Amino acid sequence: MQTSESERSTDDCKASRLNATQQVARTTLAVLLALLGLYTLRDFLPALVWALIFAIATWPLFQRAKRRWPPGKHNLLLPLLFTAMIALVFLIPLSLIAFEAAREAQGVLAWMEHARHTGVPVPSWIGRLPVGHDAASAWWQQHLATPDDASDLFNTMKSSNNLRMTRQLGTQLAHRATLFGFSIITLFFLFREGESVTRGLLVASRRAFGARGERVGRQMIASVHGTFDGLVLVGLAEGVILGGAYAIAGTPHPTLFGLLTAVAAMIPFCAVLAIGLASALVLAQGSTLTAVLLFAGGMVVVFVSDHFVRPVLIGGATKLPFLWVLLGILGGVEAWGLIGLFVGPAIMAALILLWREWTAPENATAAANQDG
Repeated sequence: MQTSESERSTDDCKASRLNATQQVARTTLAVLLALLGLYTLRDFLPALVWALIFAIATWPLFQRAKRRWPPGKHNLLLPLLFTAMIALVFLIPLSLIAFEAAREAQGVLAWMEHARHTGVPVPSWIGRLPVGHDAASAWWQQHLATPDDASDLFNTMKSSNNLRMTRQLGTQLAHRATLFGFSIITLFFLFREGESVTRGLLVASRRAFGARGERVGRQMIASVHGTFDGLVLVGLAEGVILGGAYAIAGTPHPTLFGLLTAVAAMIPFCAVLAIGLASALVLAQGSTLTAVLLFAGGMVVVFVSDHFVRPVLIGGATKLPFLWVLLGILGGVEAWGLIGLFVGPAIMAALILLWREWTAPENATAAANQDG
């Protein structure tokens, strides 16, 4: 009897060691396959992340539309409609910018050809510059005032480096267009399969990290929602308001500058550059008071947006002090590029949540685990 119990205990130990070895092997294999998958998709990871951000940001609106959509047509038509709408949000402004750039390029080429034959006298607006007007006037006299100087300057600009840079720009545009198309395709499948993907992620997070993993995931999703509202929607509102101000002030191409301001305003404090450029163009036209009023009004809009509206929208969703949100945005842009606008605050939100749970009293942590 004792021998049988000893053999059974030995068999249990062997089975336990075997299970532990298999668990280590499975974990190692899973990590290895994950790394290989990331390496395989390394060039498409930004497109996948952008698609995920778009899906998270518009998911509440998609769910609201799905509840009102006729039954039985959710799997194809509604995801296709939402995907097309998001694609047009990007394609329409880009097409407008490309059209304006092509039209302006023709004017620039005509101006350069005219300057080759007649030269370009120093314009009157240079003398009205608040600073640097003497240096700017001297440079213009040296490089553009006579036909020979203008021809030398433009011939220098037509170097092989410019041709190489143009080719590189074309290659980058083609690459970005491919990634954008891949993001749109991925976005369609996320809309169509979003509920099953969400369920799978919840199950995986609970199995891997328990209730805390699910809370961290939900906090990161809330951070993306808040960041989208605080950056994208507020930036678009700034672009609309200041675009109207540009039109009233007589800024050249007010619609184009409104789009530029909207894009720049999505990064805190960057709208100042677009407003300054628009004000400088108004100043160059001789309207000093209008330029000053335009710049001052733009600064008021930026100040209200960055110090009052955005802290409420982003901080309320992420449950973070706005300083950490700002650090997440700026640090994310520095580390990840434009995608860091959303990745940075999401990472900060997850870290702060983990810190608060780790430093909370034990009874509060236990209650949070029970609620999760």
